[in-house]
Amino acid sequence: MSLLTPNWVTPNNVEAVSSTRENGVSKAPFSSFNLGMHVGDEPSDVLANRQVLQISADMPSSPVWLNQTHSTNIAIVQAATEQVLDADASFTRTPGVVLSAMTADCLPILICAKDGSAVAAVHAGWRGLADGIVEKAANLFDSEAQAWIGPAIGFDAFEVGLDVKHAFCQTNPEYSVAFKAGANPDKWLADLAHIAQMKLQASGIRDVTLSSLCTFSDEKRFFSYRRDGQTGRMASFIWINH
Repeated sequence: MSLLTPNWVTPNNVEAVSSTRENGVSKAPFSSFNLGMHVGDEPSDVLANRQVLQISADMPSSPVWLNQTHSTNIAIVQAATEQVLDADASFTRTPGVVLSAMTADCLPILICAKDGSAVAAVHAGWRGLADGIVEKAANLFDSEAQAWIGPAIGFDAFEVGLDVKHAFCQTNPEYSVAFKAGANPDKWLADLAHIAQMKLQASGIRDVTLSSLCTFSDEKRFFSYRRDGQTGRMASFIWINH
């Protein structure tokens, strides 16, 4: 399997990794390292991939998986659990709890307190971003924090309608810098990572690192829902070591 190490410097007790689509056992169209149980893949293949992930990344427990619905719900996790939680982000102060955010174009955002006391994992598509999930997650940190924005659909690949542009720019005109005219009439290209960065920094998390990796354009390494329709899911993980 192939794991990405986020390009940020975390406290010594905080670990983070992000998966790619490579070197798993799932068959097309989920080939091959699919971690999503909800996409129509063989459950046994997904479980095999998850088991390899946990061992390869030296995770202290099974990840806490979420049933993500583009909401702004955040699960406050006190202990590792096999239960799938209805939320689009999770937060913990408990060492040994592995948080996850599953994606295939949406933003995976990992946040950690700079003193290593708390971590969060956020799944943010345009709707969750517009509805405030990033600010909600950032506000859970009561000390200085930092964030990493992982592989997601890039600026030049994410075409949206005027409704999406309005969802951001009518709230705050400053977000207009994250949009440019698309090739088609009444269509815009949207830079979700830039919007997330602006929202994090406005919420007090000044230290934001972008992976700048595009899921849509890198078919070898990443699943992309916009590109492929039915496809697998990557995930990004963060935890506090014991």
